[in-house]
Amino acid sequence: MNEQPQYAKKEKNDTTVEKIKELEDLISKSKYNKRTQHAIGLYKAQLAKLRDKQKSRSAGKKGEGYAVRKTGDGTVVLLGFPSVGKSTLLNALTNANSRVGSYAFTTLTVIPGILGYRHAKIQVLDVPGVVHGAAAGTGRGKEVLAIIRNADLILFLIEVFHPDHFSTLQKEVYDADVRVNQKAPDVKIVKTSRGGINIGSTVKLTKLDNKTIEDILKEFKIANANVTIRQDIDADQLIDTIEGNKAYLPAIVVLNKIDMASNDELKNAQNKIRPDLSVSAEKNIGIGELKSLIYNRLGLISIFLKEFNKKADMDEPLIMWKGATLRDLCLKLHKDFANKFRFARIWGKAVRFQGMKILKLGHKLEDDDIVELRIK
Repeated sequence: MNEQPQYAKKEKNDTTVEKIKELEDLISKSKYNKRTQHAIGLYKAQLAKLRDKQKSRSAGKKGEGYAVRKTGDGTVVLLGFPSVGKSTLLNALTNANSRVGSYAFTTLTVIPGILGYRHAKIQVLDVPGVVHGAAAGTGRGKEVLAIIRNADLILFLIEVFHPDHFSTLQKEVYDADVRVNQKAPDVKIVKTSRGGINIGSTVKLTKLDNKTIEDILKEFKIANANVTIRQDIDADQLIDTIEGNKAYLPAIVVLNKIDMASNDELKNAQNKIRPDLSVSAEKNIGIGELKSLIYNRLGLISIFLKEFNKKADMDEPLIMWKGATLRDLCLKLHKDFANKFRFARIWGKAVRFQGMKILKLGHKLEDDDIVELRIK
């Protein structure tokens, strides 16, 4: 008696997988133009709903999981296929001493290490190699991709002999609801009780018309809403906004094992994936440049603090995110400092002249600024 529901569930899952495959094929074979814009938009909406259904079913499966506590000034995840050299790269960047082997699946748990660069302490995580189908639950893929969502930067590590792996990794990360090197679309959707769908746009829309927007919203059971669009979005970006569950992360693409490749093999791989950097973790080639790239792509800045009538402490800066303000600085130092703030004097690129008196907490700080806070 108990076997029948399990069989029915498996059959239902198989049907969902088949429908997903059908829609993916339809979208890939459809030539995008004004005439097909509407149909492709609806296909993508239907596909997103089916993927959500598939994820919600597999979410109920309990696994061992990986317990990783974020630490340091930022977290970087090394993402790549098994045996691509993640452990070797981790050891080159940090003092993690991750086990290294020349065979696949050497890393069976998450190995953390700390990269020290320009006073910043950056957490680097070596996760088990991702394989095709990870986002759908193959192997430990879903657990690995869940860790990625909580990171601050993804480092795609691609072996020079397998540049084709990059597109697979991109798809897995995309299917796991992570958008790399993108910002959240500037779109606001406010549901209403009546009045239908009202669309207001401050820019010319070249990839979607109002009819397509309305029908995509209706696919997600939104019949009444005020929609404000402030950038030229496509169907994928509209769907991402509707679902509201996407993580937007910066990413670096690194080509590894260049010491083992011929000039032609290296050029071929570089032309295919256009990496940010080509390195050899084994031979320590390009590692210094990679450390600098990680720091800059994370968007970290160093702020040096100074007491009144004393020299600035240039040995121990406060590490903050690019775009941080004096308010952020006060809150990081002590929760009461923002309320007791009188003014600050700043030396650096963020002011018109050195030692300038700043009265506003909203003043943005720049890398290597020296700040003297005056508190009530």
